[in-house]
Amino acid sequence: MGTRGNDDVIVVGGGVVGLVTAVVLAERGRRVRMWTREPAERTTSAVAGALWWPYHIGPVASARVWALRSLEVYERLAGRPEDTGVRLVEGVMGGAEPDAVAAWTAGRLTGLRPATAREYPAGRGLWARLPLIDMAVHLPWLRERLLRAGGTVEERAVGDLAEADAPVVVNCTGLGARDLAADGSVRPQRGQLVVVENPGIRTWLVSTGPDGELAYLFPQPGRLLLGGTAEDDDWSPDPDPAVAAAIVRRCASFRPEVAGARVLEHRVGLRPVRPAVRLEREVLPDGRSVVHHYGHGGGGVTVAWGCAEEAAGLAFPAGPTGARLQGL
Repeated sequence: MGTRGNDDVIVVGGGVVGLVTAVVLAERGRRVRMWTREPAERTTSAVAGALWWPYHIGPVASARVWALRSLEVYERLAGRPEDTGVRLVEGVMGGAEPDAVAAWTAGRLTGLRPATAREYPAGRGLWARLPLIDMAVHLPWLRERLLRAGGTVEERAVGDLAEADAPVVVNCTGLGARDLAADGSVRPQRGQLVVVENPGIRTWLVSTGPDGELAYLFPQPGRLLLGGTAEDDDWSPDPDPAVAAAIVRRCASFRPEVAGARVLEHRVGLRPVRPAVRLEREVLPDGRSVVHHYGHGGGGVTVAWGCAEEAAGLAFPAGPTGARLQGL
């Protein structure tokens, strides 16, 4: 390890979980190097619809704590949407009950109410104002924040965590953990979406379409994201035209105006699903530490900040050496 100091840490994995973890560590005074196989704009995180809402993530109790801490951060970042990509947007969560949501969020969300029949003709739904993150803006902003805090980013493929020459390594490799951590419990859940010109929709919607499949509409600046799918153990990165057509039909059943919207892009992402997030510290025979931090499924954006703070605490149990989350 040469002259590497005790505060050196390598974060392996450059999606939203890896980036936020690296930011937290760097802003606590650690010397952070991030190793990422590809730039953040080409990771699964870049494909995320990115509405703050727990989705396919466990354990439930921990995810709740992580999500609420992350909500606090996103609410602050929403004050600078042009820079951070975070906005607070109103919309409807189909099938959700206000009392149940208020209970698990400990009253942190204000303005929850049943959706009106005009807002959601399909039945019972919850009207809420939630963080909606434009990942095309947010991921580069996180990277720049890491660099400002003194961290570095290196694009390199990692075949073995032993390659990381630092006293502490944080494994944020998502699906890559199947090989790097020999963890076969991590598996892909394929998500496909369609990006179209926005015909004027300003509120988001998450529901179940007439065919029983997931449907969501997320308005982002200059475009509208239509989804989606949740196909377990499907490794295909290629958009399926038939699936895309079905997504548009489902979304048009709620908002007919999207049926004729011009398609801008098709996207596919493989969510790193696991029975529960693996967040634990492993001490290697040579005395170095590896903090495993992966398996966030479709909830990585939702829990990123709370989960990253816990990971940073495991990486350096003695506590931070610098300021806690600068500017937050």
